[in-house]
Amino acid sequence: MIVTVAVTVLWGLPADDPKPQITLTADTPDPANPTGSWTRRVTTERFEKALRVVINSVVFRSSGQNLTTAGTYTETTSRLAEPVLLGLAVLAVRSRIKR
Repeated sequence: MIVTVAVTVLWGLPADDPKPQITLTADTPDPANPTGSWTRRVTTERFEKALRVVINSVVFRSSGQNLTTAGTYTETTSRLAEPVLLGLAVLAVRSRIKR
């Protein structure tokens, strides 16, 4: 999950968030890949948003976020890989406890 959060922070979240309007609609721009250096992309705000996206994706199976193409592929891969890895970890712990 840490790797997924890191990849989502760097490449998965679009550069701009939807801009809410008074008419209860949102101006949702097409997800665009973020540009600039890593130091501009790695912020606490983007980390928190990436963490919420990843946790929602893994635990609740739906992030509900507009993601870039890289973010969509990352979310899909994490939906497949992370439950498998968690299951293997549980089996490993169970095996150690049985001994």
